[in-house]
Amino acid sequence: MILPFTITTFNALIIAFLPALADARTFTVVNQCPFTIWYMFTDLTAGTAVPDFPTGWEAPPSNSVTFTVPDNWKAGRIWGRRDCDFTITTGPTCLDGWCNGGLLCDPHTGTGVPPATVAEWTLQGDGNRDFYDVSLVDGYNLPMAITNSANCPIADCPVDLGPNCPAPLIGPFDSTNFPVGCKSACDANLDGDPTDSANCCSGSHDTAATCPSSGVQYYDYFKGNCPNSYAYAFDESSGTALWTCDSGLNADYTLTFCP
Repeated sequence: MILPFTITTFNALIIAFLPALADARTFTVVNQCPFTIWYMFTDLTAGTAVPDFPTGWEAPPSNSVTFTVPDNWKAGRIWGRRDCDFTITTGPTCLDGWCNGGLLCDPHTGTGVPPATVAEWTLQGDGNRDFYDVSLVDGYNLPMAITNSANCPIADCPVDLGPNCPAPLIGPFDSTNFPVGCKSACDANLDGDPTDSANCCSGSHDTAATCPSSGVQYYDYFKGNCPNSYAYAFDESSGTALWTCDSGLNADYTLTFCP
């Protein structure tokens, strides 16, 4: 006997299907820059739930790519690379932001080589919140903005920090001698000892109390131009570095380069 398909049955099917829909988020990465970028993402081995998507791809101007990520993706990182040549087998494969692995950055050791602007996420973190930020901790190489579908705050660094970068931090440069990066004071090794450095928040400066922003050289250049970015290791105290969104909203995220 064939049972009638009632409204109650239909509603039950919808309710059963909803959790499956909520098991993934949609991420969109957009290149609004007037030049090609080679993107990458990595999970840094922080969890087993990772996107089923290549860890590097080429994005010409106006390119937009959308993919799904697990709704409990931990320590997701996305950044861009410029002027890449993947026929190179040793040494830097890109002018900035290059990584181990070539086009497909190694998901465990493929962290972008500074300077690199990095978008970061932890979905379903403490307090059932998504955490996200635009990080300048490793310096700057491209402007970017993180927006979302849930009307949660925007994290961004929409300014090109290369041309006006302070002289001790500026570079690398492209073939026309245009600066395509701005190093952090840590990466530039301005205080001479990265193992015990106020600029790196290392050694005797490895806590928020012993590494205030006032002790980080050129902090004001990064934070002043990009107030909604994560400008140094303990920048959460600024209140405009690490952003959150209720995980129950199941926000989808868009990362735009050159917003």
